[in-house]
Amino acid sequence: MADWALRPATATDVEQIADLRAEVMRPDLERLGRYDDHRVRQRLRDAFGPTHTWIIEVADTFAGCVALRPSPDGFWLEHFYLDPVHHGRGIGTSVLRHLLGTCDRWGIRVRLNVLQGSAARRLYERHGFMTESEDPVDVFMAREPVRPAR
Repeated sequence: MADWALRPATATDVEQIADLRAEVMRPDLERLGRYDDHRVRQRLRDAFGPTHTWIIEVADTFAGCVALRPSPDGFWLEHFYLDPVHHGRGIGTSVLRHLLGTCDRWGIRVRLNVLQGSAARRLYERHGFMTESEDPVDVFMAREPVRPAR
């Protein structure tokens, strides 16, 4: 597994993240008949909040991003994108494990949504996310905090 680091996102990261989002979501959105090159980027721009977003770096280079947005009953895991050149190296699993460990220590539930048929769903299921609801496009999942064994 490659070494990685998280750094806080800034407003200047938005275009790089929007481009990565378009790249990694394209196959699933095309499969669902919903890919629009402009819209996939604009939805990120409209929802981007650097306050709760981190940039994933490998060898001091942009490799992806992830956000944990506070909500009244926990956090929403959002904008978790990893450059395809880094897929299959354990980075996504390691980043997710790190974030969920923090949420577990705080006793906080985490929610997310993933596109129907996305391979990312298996990653989330391996880490304890359960389906709450779904529609023709999205699967909404949640994970309760894991309490340490005594």
